[in-house]
Amino acid sequence: MAPLLFLLITTLAVYAVGRFNSAAAEHGLGTWPVAIRFGLAVMFIVTGISHFVGMREALIDMVPPWLPAPAALVTVTGVLELLGAFGLLLRPTRPWAAGGLGLMLILMFPANVHLALTGENLPWDDQLVPRTVMQAVFLAAVLAVLIPEIRAQRGARRQRTSGTVTTSDSAAGPSGR
Repeated sequence: MAPLLFLLITTLAVYAVGRFNSAAAEHGLGTWPVAIRFGLAVMFIVTGISHFVGMREALIDMVPPWLPAPAALVTVTGVLELLGAFGLLLRPTRPWAAGGLGLMLILMFPANVHLALTGENLPWDDQLVPRTVMQAVFLAAVLAVLIPEIRAQRGARRQRTSGTVTTSDSAAGPSGR
């Protein structure tokens, strides 16, 4: 539940700051894709850190028994979550980070299922249905970041290949003096 709260609270806070602060709005903070991107970054930073401190043993126990080296898998996924989180914040790596994090969410889902089916005395949010719903929300958030990034890259590529160059009047030089 904590990752969902980090995602939602950060997303809403960034969106609100962008909507009510013109300087922040100039940097796109008042748009949902940007706000969700920051929400995902915070969420994955927190969950990535939890792979090393706090919840490490619980995460190792979540790894299905048919997978090798549970401790190593938790370490690798923690590093990947941290790299993905920071990648979401850098323009050149955003689509790759979002795509990688989405793929990782899908690949790690069996650990969530394993916990839900074999764990004892689990809190309600570790049950199969709530965990599945949360994973779907996380994947939807990743897609809300990934799709606009892919569209923007395709648009920029089309603009370059069609030879269309846009310049402002001041950059074009003196006109009509």
